[in-house]
Amino acid sequence: MSTFSGLSGALSSLIAQRQALEVSGQNVANAKTAGYTRQRADMTSVQALTTPSMFSAANGAGNGVRVSGITRMGDVFLDARLRTETSAASFQAAQAKSLDRLETLVTEPSDTGITAQLQTFWSGWQDVGNDPDDPAARQTLIGNAKALISQIASGYRGVETQWAQARTEAQSIVTQVNTTATAVADLNEQIRAIQVSGGSANELVDQRSLLVTQLSSLVGASAREREDGTIDVMVAGNALVRGVKATAVQLSGPSSMAELVATPSVPVSLSWGTTPPTPLSLQGGTLASHISVLSPTGSLMSAADSFNDLATSLETSVNAVHQTGTTLTGATGVDFFVVNPDASLPKALRLSTISDPAQVAAADGTKGTLDGSIADKVSQIVSKAGGPDSVWRSFVVDLGVQTQAATQRAKVTEVARATAENLQLSQASVDLDEESVNMLAYQRAYEGAARVLTAIDEMLDVLINRTGVVGR
Repeated sequence: MSTFSGLSGALSSLIAQRQALEVSGQNVANAKTAGYTRQRADMTSVQALTTPSMFSAANGAGNGVRVSGITRMGDVFLDARLRTETSAASFQAAQAKSLDRLETLVTEPSDTGITAQLQTFWSGWQDVGNDPDDPAARQTLIGNAKALISQIASGYRGVETQWAQARTEAQSIVTQVNTTATAVADLNEQIRAIQVSGGSANELVDQRSLLVTQLSSLVGASAREREDGTIDVMVAGNALVRGVKATAVQLSGPSSMAELVATPSVPVSLSWGTTPPTPLSLQGGTLASHISVLSPTGSLMSAADSFNDLATSLETSVNAVHQTGTTLTGATGVDFFVVNPDASLPKALRLSTISDPAQVAAADGTKGTLDGSIADKVSQIVSKAGGPDSVWRSFVVDLGVQTQAATQRAKVTEVARATAENLQLSQASVDLDEESVNMLAYQRAYEGAARVLTAIDEMLDVLINRTGVVGR
């Protein structure tokens, strides 16, 4: 062992401890950085040099220490679990949000909802039945009918607006997915180049991991690592990102609910941006929820159908009784509700009512024009099985049950996601107390190595400058 080998060993310790201290400093600096995963400097002892000779008998203690690499303290299994739970939680949260919006539109129960307006409408018929010759009661009835028709039409248009909003959000999500996928592919290329050259790309890996988790939230993506440091991002069994290449996702189909009603066989759908386009069926994520909401059997179309069913039930049930009555002018067979013949419009937007109070057929023709028995029969439709009130009540109850169930599912999946996130953070996040202990250990080791250098320097000083000069 060379006299100067101690210097080399102490120097290697100085370098290694400094590098480890820099890693701890990096951890502390990024303790609050989103997506950052703590790192550790891996140290390896350097073996003693041995002379390749038949009679060599080196018994050196080694040649110091070196940093063999910087390990990113992440766990691929915890990362995968978080992405799976994030996918499910995002889907359920989007479902609950959509139903909550719809419930806000319906505003039931309330004094301004359709249920209250129906009660006012039926009460108007009772007032006409009680006082058939009162023109004010008849005019009030027509006003109540117009208000009810307007509220039904307003509700349907509100559903159309929510559908258009969901469609716009879906397109925005698709754009975000494509942008994020391209960013992951770019990071793959950078990480591969750095790792091939022997460098550390841990910070870039953190950025990429954060982007993949975002893709899990959007489209239910999962990741599969490759030997060259890149990852493949999989969506519904196909690669959204493979190596350094990303495949675009496309959104097609109707741009308005009116188009979907006209062509229900061509719904809003996703496909891969290949030639020809390949259908894409998502299993989780926010985008999957939007596609289900926008479908012909989704919650918004079901709500629109309920408004149409209410308008149809109201028109048929009232007109069926009203046609049997006699107006003040003696006419019979008169419709109270008038339907626009334009079949391209939904039923909820096609209703109107008579405007002349004298055309209200409140009387039974056999009992005179001032009879109110027919008006009383119309007012009794309120309790008719399958009538407008029953149709609307069934929709409101069903919507309330669906919203409550979706909210509960969203809470449960969010708890699961939060648990997975906490487990991942417990492994990956920076512990300032731990880093303080590590920095103190590295500092002490650095001081010890420096003391070794000082001791060897003093020994060499004696050897070089004082040997052979004793007694001179």
